[in-house]
Amino acid sequence: MSLTEAAPLDLDWVRSRFPALRSDWVLMDNAGGSTPLGAAVDRIAEYLRRWPVQLGASYTPSAEAGELQAEARAGLAGLFASGGGPVPSPGQIAIGASTTSLLSRLARALAPTLVAGDEIIVTDADHEANIGPWLRLQSQGVVIRWWRIRPDSMQLELDDLDALLTARTRLLCFTHASNLLGSALDIKAIAARARTAGARCCVDGVAYAPHRALAFAEWGVDWYAFSLYKVFGPHCAVLCSSPEGAGMLANLNHEWMQPSDAAGRLEAGAYPYELAWGAAAVPAYLEALGAHHGGSAFAAIEAHECTLTTRLLDWLAPRPGIRIIGAPAAGPGRLPTVSFVTSRAAPQAVVAHTDSAQVGIRHGHFYAPRLVEALGLERATGVVRVSLAHYNTLAEVERLISALDGAL
Repeated sequence: MSLTEAAPLDLDWVRSRFPALRSDWVLMDNAGGSTPLGAAVDRIAEYLRRWPVQLGASYTPSAEAGELQAEARAGLAGLFASGGGPVPSPGQIAIGASTTSLLSRLARALAPTLVAGDEIIVTDADHEANIGPWLRLQSQGVVIRWWRIRPDSMQLELDDLDALLTARTRLLCFTHASNLLGSALDIKAIAARARTAGARCCVDGVAYAPHRALAFAEWGVDWYAFSLYKVFGPHCAVLCSSPEGAGMLANLNHEWMQPSDAAGRLEAGAYPYELAWGAAAVPAYLEALGAHHGGSAFAAIEAHECTLTTRLLDWLAPRPGIRIIGAPAAGPGRLPTVSFVTSRAAPQAVVAHTDSAQVGIRHGHFYAPRLVEALGLERATGVVRVSLAHYNTLAEVERLISALDGAL
């Protein structure tokens, strides 16, 4: 379904699912953490009340809890095929506290497969979660090569990647969408280049997953991670491994455990059971959203977010002294994360003004200080970022504009 064919988003229906939206505040810091579904909150409370047990025992509450966890993991696996392709097996899905935590575990699990002189490509457009763990492998002789953004286009160019890929490239680590620029990459094309060179791909999908459907198996990447607390769930994250990628992982679990799947190898000890059960409200919500709109949940989400982004960018672009950090117009691949700086005020001063209007946005480098510096900006001050979600309204965007008007 195209954007023009998508049914208009029923915002009354959508917003009724998010109790926190009843606040007097307009919440537009969603890339930092989205509002959780009421169903997620209810499921967490119910789980803690009824199944306050460890898994794996024969008594009834433990057995029931095990069944619930299997159901939750299967539901979360479905998120990785919301845009097509086969659903990954539940064992391919590792659950952890955050994407940062899971990617750090992934690096530790892959370290034994690497020898001195092997190369890993990272980008300066990524969140530090997908840079720092790989830089630490330099201590064992791994060579880091940088795929750098072009400041003029504010994009990572495939020609620059081709110049970095060599016979020693083992891994390419990159973001699906910058949490600052708001532009999505063609990860299928990037993964194809990497595979031609014999390299594997690790993708940070945190800034993409709240806005567009996922098709993990069709993209040809080996590991893909995102945080559920930025996709309308509680504070936990998931990492999907391809079958081949799972087979490469060293076991991080207890020495007497020799799990064959990625989940068992990466989930050292327990994981937050109640949060996993709560997070399963996310795929259920997206399925219900699609059914309510007679098609794909993400078709309706994309169309609505495009409307919101267009209004904000159209207002910002002609303002004197404004520099939009990212694509200046809405369109395919443009997500509703809008960053800018102005010559008229420091980012902190702009945000102080919107704070006083009870509009929640943020300033800073958003854990992407290398990107901020690559674009000629100061790490210490960063940018102003407005990060919208599908439950935001045009009226809320107008309220934001009114608040910004007084600061800019």
